[in-house]
Parts: sequence; C-alpha cells; structure tokens
Amino acid sequence: MTDPTPAAVVQRQLDAYNRRDLDGLLATYSEHARQYEHPATLAASGAAQIRERMALRFQESDLHARLVQRAVMGNIVIDQEVVTRNFPEGIGEVDLVAIYEVIDGKIASASVQISNKRLRNIF
Repeated sequence: MTDPTPAAVVQRQLDAYNRRDLDGLLATYSEHARQYEHPATLAASGAAQIRERMALRFQESDLHARLVQRAVMGNIVIDQEVVTRNFPEGIGEVDLVAIYEVIDGKIASASVQISNKRLRNIF
C-alpha cells in the first residue's frame, strides 16, 4: 500500500514533478484540489485545470525542484525548494515555498510563493 502520510504524499508529488510525470503528479492530488499563488490567488481548481497548468510547465527541459527543507505539522507540509526553470531569457532558478494541505492521503490545496528569480551565468 502507498504511504498516505502527508510527508509521503508530498514527496511523491515532488518526485513526479522532477520526472515530469503528469499522471503520477495528478495521482497525489484530490479531484477537487486547488492550487494558489500565495496568499490567495487561485491558479488552478480541479484535476483538469491542474493537468493543463502542469502539462505546460513540464515542457521546460531543465525543470527540476531541489528540496531544501521540509516541515510537517499534522496534515500541513511546508517545503522550501530551489526550482530550476527555463525562462525566455535563459535557464535560471527561483526560490519557492509551498504549503500543502493533505486530506485522506491526497493534496487538497497547495499555496506557492516564488521569489528571487536569477539567471544562471553561461560565461
């Protein structure tokens, strides 16, 4: 059986994200999950919108999230990550904090704050 603990669910989500495994990622979310840009801007509601949003993101060839630290408080998981992205100006990184609410072994909501965009030096 798959571990339903909040930390395990969020780790499976992160692993699927790094594999660009859309079905694997969606398997960690509830059908009615919501994704927010912190604090309360709704970015996606429900599996279909999350699929559409993440399919676009997974087109980035250098996409990768590195977990810096994780805190777990009951059914809330807070991740700090450094995410490599493909920006129009080139490859870069952003700092990210994500707050996940896990209910019944699925992510019910995710709120993400992104900051400190920086491009990699190619010289």
